[in-house]
Amino acid sequence: MTKAYLTHRPAAFFADPFFRSLDLFFGDEPFRRTLLNSTGGTRDGWVPAVDVRETDESFVFTAELPGLNKDDVSITLEDNVLTLTGERKFDSEESKNEFRRIERSYGRFTRSFTLPSEVDNDKVVAKYGDGILAVTVPKTEKTKPRKIKIN
Repeated sequence: MTKAYLTHRPAAFFADPFFRSLDLFFGDEPFRRTLLNSTGGTRDGWVPAVDVRETDESFVFTAELPGLNKDDVSITLEDNVLTLTGERKFDSEESKNEFRRIERSYGRFTRSFTLPSEVDNDKVVAKYGDGILAVTVPKTEKTKPRKIKIN
């Protein structure tokens, strides 16, 4: 299926969830983990992209959360599992019938990450700005690498 074919479908085609599912499967984004629901999210909500980086001092998680404010997101750290949860709501002020196509995802999300070593729960720092959430989880002193001098 080419892009030209995708752009020349009647508007009613995009409103029907069955045909949207086929479009996702055979179109530009094949084999998506879940199919879109009627509000443009997945059956389980949506899945924001998260980058995970490890330094000698900490683990850094950077999540893309466009359209959310910091009050829409919750962060927990329990038993070395960092969990990000939140929700992006569909704007109910706008009538769904006015849309020809809905591609942005809406709904609840949960992302959990098991950390491979002990971390310092009391020193976790989270910053949010311009749709980007950055969570820094420091390692404990005993798990930080240290250089050993050879005698």
